[in-house]
Amino acid sequence: MIKVWKVEVAVVGGGAAGMAAAAAAAREGASVLLLERNTCLGGVLDQCIHPGFGLHRYKEELTGPEFAFRLHTELEKARVEVAFSHTVINVNPQKPEILAVGPNGLVRVQAKAVVWACGAWERPLGHLLIPGTRPAGIFTAGLAQRLVNIHGLLPGRRVLILGSGDIGLIMARRFHLEGAEVVGVAEIKPFPGGLLRNVRQCLEDYGIPLFLRTTVSEIHGRDRLTGVTLVEVDEQGKTIPGTERFIKVDTLVLSVGLIPEIRLLEGFLSCDHVQRGPRVNSFWQTEHPWLFVVGNALVVFDLVDTVAAVGEEAGRFAARFACGEMQGEPCVPLKRGQNVAALVPQAFIPGEPARLFLRVIRPFPKARVKISPVYSKVHLGLRPAEMVEIRLSSEATAELQRCSEATVEVHPQ
Repeated sequence: MIKVWKVEVAVVGGGAAGMAAAAAAAREGASVLLLERNTCLGGVLDQCIHPGFGLHRYKEELTGPEFAFRLHTELEKARVEVAFSHTVINVNPQKPEILAVGPNGLVRVQAKAVVWACGAWERPLGHLLIPGTRPAGIFTAGLAQRLVNIHGLLPGRRVLILGSGDIGLIMARRFHLEGAEVVGVAEIKPFPGGLLRNVRQCLEDYGIPLFLRTTVSEIHGRDRLTGVTLVEVDEQGKTIPGTERFIKVDTLVLSVGLIPEIRLLEGFLSCDHVQRGPRVNSFWQTEHPWLFVVGNALVVFDLVDTVAAVGEEAGRFAARFACGEMQGEPCVPLKRGQNVAALVPQAFIPGEPARLFLRVIRPFPKARVKISPVYSKVHLGLRPAEMVEIRLSSEATAELQRCSEATVEVHPQ
């Protein structure tokens, strides 16, 4: 017999977004169940032992486990029920009903609202189509981080990092501190993919080179990786003949992007083809009003503090929806315009304050961010790795309701 769990708000995923959403929904007075597939909460936070978390949310610098502990404490205070070791295997597209597998078999969760907070998965080697063999010694950055920080295992002695996302930069420093030789970080773009602070603190402070406009064109080795061929690329990202060079390494770490984990939702949700996450409005609500999506399952955010803040907002709205205080609201679509690489949410609700996040396509020392006719402001030091947050007042969104859609644009100054 399938166990049936009836709650007002079901939250899937016990990382930063999920914990913040669950605690917020419970504080609003909703009965909440948090489903987590692992035996503990926190997601990847437990393996992020470096500092840099909590500066916005808790006004102090914490490590990943410390940040997770703070959120866990919020959950306990809000008396959120947590179902550990429960993996969701199906979401009913017609109504807020979830099927999960737990230690005692199948569980059906019947809720009034669902918050999806399942994070993202790492882009693997197979997505890169790099020619050559497939020997041992190739790891995604998250896996390498887990091996080193959780299991105490050093995957290799001479390491190249491909991709300069934040986790790749952090792992370059981690390998260096553990005694491995990090020959460099290769980045196909002409600018680093991670936060500037991580470039300084993880590479420059330790003399680790960053090779911009460079990528791996071939993998070498039969049983174990023996080296890679690095090649320079032009402005279009095409390899430049004659610039190839062999680099002897026994470990290649991939930090080449994250993909939102929404595979159970893809069949019935419309998704953004660039960001690969669902389209949501400024309540973090999908086209199915009972389904809210937050955190890196929506778009890859730059800071865990922001992930938690967005999760908290969605938790409050989910509780309001579950209690019948709101329904599916009419929305005005919001589009990516000139020089905008990523944008969430993709619609706003006229007359309600909205919080938008965007990424630019390349660095701009000075640029004007514009949403005609209600927002126009010059921002300094825009970089693709750092999200720009824009807050629109209820008066501003009310003024936009006369438009069939609004466009966010970035103009260099």
